[in-house]
Amino acid sequence: MSRHVLTWVVSLSLVVLGLFAHFAAAQPQPPQPIIYVLPIKGVIDLGLAPFVARVLDEATQAGAAAVILEIDTFGGRVDAAVQIRDALLGAKVRTVAFVNKRAISAGALIALSAQTLVMATGGTIGAAAPVQVGLPGAAAQPVQEKTVSYVRKEFRATAEARKRPLLLAEAMVDADVEVPGVIEKGKLLTLTTDEALQHKVADFRADTLEQALQQLGLAGAQVRSATPHWAEQLVRFLTHPVVSSLLISMGMLGIMVELRTPGFGIAGGVGVASLALFFWGHWLVQLAGWEELLLLGIGLVLLMVELFLLPGFGVAGALGIAALLGALALSMVGAGDTVAVILDAVGRVALSLLLALLASLALLRFLPRLPFARRMILETDLGSGPAHGSAPQADLRWLGKQGLALSVLRPAGIAEIEGERVDVVSDGAMIEVGAPIEVMRVDGNRIVVRRVPHLKLEH
Repeated sequence: MSRHVLTWVVSLSLVVLGLFAHFAAAQPQPPQPIIYVLPIKGVIDLGLAPFVARVLDEATQAGAAAVILEIDTFGGRVDAAVQIRDALLGAKVRTVAFVNKRAISAGALIALSAQTLVMATGGTIGAAAPVQVGLPGAAAQPVQEKTVSYVRKEFRATAEARKRPLLLAEAMVDADVEVPGVIEKGKLLTLTTDEALQHKVADFRADTLEQALQQLGLAGAQVRSATPHWAEQLVRFLTHPVVSSLLISMGMLGIMVELRTPGFGIAGGVGVASLALFFWGHWLVQLAGWEELLLLGIGLVLLMVELFLLPGFGVAGALGIAALLGALALSMVGAGDTVAVILDAVGRVALSLLLALLASLALLRFLPRLPFARRMILETDLGSGPAHGSAPQADLRWLGKQGLALSVLRPAGIAEIEGERVDVVSDGAMIEVGAPIEVMRVDGNRIVVRRVPHLKLEH
């Protein structure tokens, strides 16, 4: 082969290689995989479930390769964990539970619900027996057998769905479940990372998220960290037990004050807004539904009937309070909650109502005496005479007189003064039948009375 031919062959080869490299570079590269990292940390509450569901839907729509739940929790509410479990089992995107460092109690159910379970060195999973949490500082109490059975079957069904050892899942919940060579009867099962790998509860070990991604075949994936938005944080705040009780007290306090004063003002607005926030928060976490709202409406209607149409306090008032208690209490319990939990919710609602009643009585008694409150009350005398729409000779003669309330003053009603029936209005507080009253002032055609401790009728 001559030198010129060799040069031509080499040149042609270089051109072909260059064209091949150009076309190879021009070919579209496969898209970079996307993963979502969702933290499950701290106490598992009902506000966490909507957050998990939203991230799963968002990841599905984005075509994500996986959603990784980074778990480090001692547990929380069973009903919240059940909602998250259902969302994970029904997810259309790959789900991975990365236990770093612990998945205890309700956290164990969430970890078992993922398609892939990864644990860091020194991790633990298990100890999921349901308990009844009492007052702050008090020890947790055991629950009824039917609740233990329910939670045990939830764990078993989850293990069945994810092809994990069934008895080990049940032993995490029920101390009566014995697994030879693993756990004896009378003890709850908690597995370390090594034990979980040995018994095929966990799929593999990874000490960091990067190591987990590498073993999942997702090294170099685009990581998107999921965080709750403001509305989800607000829902978690509103459904906190202390905040829920406070909203109930404020709502009932505002309504009680408004029912005992004329018109509709600040108290009624605060009351309605507080109850609306309570039910809105519990509606979003799937505790309150149309049934609870209907029961609430029936209770309020019965109370209105008792206050404005029926004298005294009878069947309508009792049924109204019972319906109101039921609506509020049912909005604070969920799936898997025991009778003790329901009774605890009823007790919290009843205590909130009692505090609201006492606060309303104190406000109606002492508020008009405060300087800032007096500036909010119109006390200007409207005058007397025909030009002001009153009959001074007929009305002013009652000024300073004492008598008895013939009907409940809420605030308007009828009183007996010097043997005559007189239309009167209380000074704000409700006055019951038979209570001694005294005429404080005459505003136009309104005869304003107040309750007096002792009746001293003139003869």
